[in-house]
Amino acid sequence: MKHSVAKDADKAPRFWRDDALPFIEARSIADGREVCYSRHSHAHFSIGAITAGHSTYIHEQSEFQVSAGTVVLMNPGDVHACNPIDDQPWSYLMLYVETPWLTDLQHQLGFSQDSAFRRFSTTHNRDLELFTGLKSLYEILVDQQQDVLYKHSASVEFFTEVQQRLNPIDQPLREPNFKLERAADYIRDNCTHPLKLEDICEAAQLSPSYLIRAFKQHYGMTPHAFLVNRRIQFAQDRLRSGKLIADVALEAGFADQAHFQRAFKQHLAATPGQYRG
Repeated sequence: MKHSVAKDADKAPRFWRDDALPFIEARSIADGREVCYSRHSHAHFSIGAITAGHSTYIHEQSEFQVSAGTVVLMNPGDVHACNPIDDQPWSYLMLYVETPWLTDLQHQLGFSQDSAFRRFSTTHNRDLELFTGLKSLYEILVDQQQDVLYKHSASVEFFTEVQQRLNPIDQPLREPNFKLERAADYIRDNCTHPLKLEDICEAAQLSPSYLIRAFKQHYGMTPHAFLVNRRIQFAQDRLRSGKLIADVALEAGFADQAHFQRAFKQHLAATPGQYRG
């Protein structure tokens, strides 16, 4: 299937993806009052535009009120959420970009001298050119009359602009914590299996008390929340390949489909069926 757009109703989330452009995915929400996120993260880079109204934007340990005209950015792994304020209407659109693709672009532009992704220090801003450019790219991507070359070229052009405007060459990398990263890697690698705290601690060579405290401080969520978040990422990959929702729920490590449905909607403000399209 070349294109996939979910639009079960006007208020339902709309997803776009194209097999010919596997590095980018888009979504839009016409009425943000219909969605509510728990704190979560993605393995990819995310950038969005608030197109109407106001909302609360949580990023790591900070909380902001954002409004129409605001661009929001999330590095891979950044814990975030964006939710309505007192049932006020708001709308937004998002682009999700695979980290290896964006890292390669950074390297081409001279923004990354090694193989590591160069993180953005900006969490949100009201740069009119970026806001307009993001909306324009979204419209190009979802337009079935536009060819793949034009969409790919427009994507490179826009994210080159993002890099040049927001990501200075001397931006330092986040200070690594290798033991916590080993814990996170262990959770990622074994996310579809039942995990015990002792196993994570042994893999990271950390005590349970330190792991729980430091992991949340470093990643913005507990090891358990990190595990559920990784299972949702795993499930997204399976759903994109067209697998049955019930099968995906079990493959991803959820006890049953009801648990999977609930966790998926908390993380993506959409049902698995809406996401699969």
